[in-house]
Amino acid sequence: MKRVLQPTGWAKPRGYANGVATNGTQVYIAGQIGWDAECVLRAHDFAGQARQALANLMAVLEQAGGRGEHLVRMTWYVTDKREYLAAAKEVGTAFREIVGHYDIAMSAIQVVALIEDDAKVEIEATAVIPDDEAMHG
Repeated sequence: MKRVLQPTGWAKPRGYANGVATNGTQVYIAGQIGWDAECVLRAHDFAGQARQALANLMAVLEQAGGRGEHLVRMTWYVTDKREYLAAAKEVGTAFREIVGHYDIAMSAIQVVALIEDDAKVEIEATAVIPDDEAMHG
């Protein structure tokens, strides 16, 4: 079971959690960018790439038997914070559709560039699947 950590008196964050405590099978998901299964960037806008990166992240998590509710930590690397902020509404919609909730400790960091030249966002994550739900084998 995941427990959100919200210190007494702190304003509740929008779109993330300050901290999360849980136990179970840990899943570490490498940075995912907005390319498809053939490693082609089909979208050239931030929101489109973010949507695909989230879908890629969830595909990896699903291989471990996980779901969005098992995500506990997520780090977004963005090449342009203004583009990220301008796409917030579209990204929020994609996040709700693909991941489903925001009880995740998150950070967003602007970087000079990503390894793939045309990539605008890379997202890495950690999930913890309760032991009674984890795939063993």
